[in-house]
Amino acid sequence: MNNDISLHSEQNTPWWREAIIYQVYPRSFRDTNGDGIGDLPGITEKLDYIAQLGADIVWISPFFTSPMKDFGYDVADYCDVDPMFGTLADFDALVARAHGLGLKIMIDQVLSHTADIHPWFIESRKSRDNPKADWYVWADPLADGNPPNNWLSVFGGSSWQWDSRRKQYYLHNFLVSQPDMNFHHPEVQQAHLDNLRFWLARGVDGVRMDACNFHFHDPELRSNPAATSRDTSTVTDVNPYGMQAHVYDKTRPENIAFLQKIRVLLDEFGAVAIGEVGADDALGVMADYTADGDKLHMAYSFNLLTPEFSAAHVRRQVEQFEARVKGGWASWSVGNHDSIRVMTRWGGAAPTHALAKLVLAMQLSLKGTPCLYQGDELALTEADVPFELLQDPYGITFWPEFKGRDGCRTPIPWTAELPNAGFTTGTPWLPVAEEHIASAASAQETDTDSPLNFARRIVAWRRQQPQLTRGDIVFFDAPEPVLALRRDLAGHPSVLAVFNLGPEPVAYALGEAKDAVPMIGHGLHGSMEEGVVTLPAYGAWFGTKNG
Repeated sequence: MNNDISLHSEQNTPWWREAIIYQVYPRSFRDTNGDGIGDLPGITEKLDYIAQLGADIVWISPFFTSPMKDFGYDVADYCDVDPMFGTLADFDALVARAHGLGLKIMIDQVLSHTADIHPWFIESRKSRDNPKADWYVWADPLADGNPPNNWLSVFGGSSWQWDSRRKQYYLHNFLVSQPDMNFHHPEVQQAHLDNLRFWLARGVDGVRMDACNFHFHDPELRSNPAATSRDTSTVTDVNPYGMQAHVYDKTRPENIAFLQKIRVLLDEFGAVAIGEVGADDALGVMADYTADGDKLHMAYSFNLLTPEFSAAHVRRQVEQFEARVKGGWASWSVGNHDSIRVMTRWGGAAPTHALAKLVLAMQLSLKGTPCLYQGDELALTEADVPFELLQDPYGITFWPEFKGRDGCRTPIPWTAELPNAGFTTGTPWLPVAEEHIASAASAQETDTDSPLNFARRIVAWRRQQPQLTRGDIVFFDAPEPVLALRRDLAGHPSVLAVFNLGPEPVAYALGEAKDAVPMIGHGLHGSMEEGVVTLPAYGAWFGTKNG
């Protein structure tokens, strides 16, 4: 594990460009007190597991004080731990243990909105002239009583909610109980910077910026135009949100200056930031928000979190980002707490372990910082949570065509022989999927060919290939389902990589491969003879070539 937080000696590469991020969704990671909900001591208990995987950064989804209507993404106190997850002392112990293992801790920052029980909003809604009256986005109704414009909530319906106290509407881009803050107010920006400083001073190494392009809105409250091309990457096609071009309710130009203020604070502590970008032009926004070394360090979008799994799609996302970026950096993720698990999304009803290995190898070979989601290293599939056990309000709203996010949030199976697969001694907040028990970490530990042990090996192998962590990327023209690329780094031979994204064997003639030396140690199967690369189903081949 590279524990050096300075620039890499070769080409002055920042350490975070060579790192691997591992996302922990705390509710479902490990419960130590038997209440059925994962907690901070549970994360601390499993930090050795994350370190053994080879990750460098542990991103922890929100654990702050919250009414939990959106499971922590509705914050009621930015500077405390919700009792269901533990205490500030538990968090300090987690940071200390992580640092002892050479791991860095990244926390979620949900700045665009708060919970409606946050003291700031309670004060803001009391009147139109209190000290925090303008800390949130309030608007008068139209003459006929309707909301001021046509803006929609990601979670369904209008993004405006009538408030009888002020006789005005307030903006909520997500749940009604998540009012949006008014970032045009300088005191709002400073309050968030102060809260962020609180955690950085406690030893936090980085922040993940939730919905980071939602901070600002159009002060004129202009209605959004219809989308010329419906957005189906940020939301599914049953959600009318994708029918608008969101030019006025998010991704406003003023956000750039605010991200620069965050960067100044982060640089004071040597910390890093990764931004979540859900936008009509996500790749362009990623490029803008990571450009010039004075805003976010990295950004990711939902572009590889969609059902489309083709070589052309993967190549298009990377090439379009690279064409637009100005010194910025991407983080490529194929799974997270908002998306159907990749094994089901890309593998269908009966995905194989070979697919899990292929997807991880491909992800680790793209130019950018990989972000892995808990359980993907175990090749977990999407769980089918019945409606009566559903927790996610997003899924309840759009059921049954969209079942929400609970299926990727079910508890991690640790020990196959224990009740609830060792996640909890109580009743889990979401059921442990029966089909996940056979994939428990304990079962995979003893299988040298398991997805878990493969993940450990290939992560370690990648760390020894500077071309894969720091090199430029070029794609070759290849027929589906072949993805072929080259990674180039000055002073090193080029690395050639060919992936079979399909369930049938393929052969692909790659002229550059003819004089290449096959690489070993990555654990994937493929061969090359006279420039023809032959791959089994979901196989891959790597080689090096000078010149």
